[in-house]
Amino acid sequence: MATAGCDRPPGSEDGRLVTTCGRSIAVRRLRLVPTERPITRIALDVGRDQGGEPGVWAALTPGEARDLARLLLLHADLAEYGTEPVAPGHAAPSGT
Repeated sequence: MATAGCDRPPGSEDGRLVTTCGRSIAVRRLRLVPTERPITRIALDVGRDQGGEPGVWAALTPGEARDLARLLLLHADLAEYGTEPVAPGHAAPSGT
């Protein structure tokens, strides 16, 4: 099986986010090219922390990546706006 490599998503500067605690999170498309059928996954690589502790990575199917994105958005809303998620297209409650 040959590896075609990782690709940057279009419109992204480098597919990487650095958190406020200094950990780098990279998101890339990973393509494996076996002779019978190519396999595509979304690679999520959480790099070493500031203290040098090793990070982790996961290879997600497109559906798993979408499910993770929904969960991240849901919890971002919960963290910003309280106990109830904000529905897409609705304004956040004022005064919070």
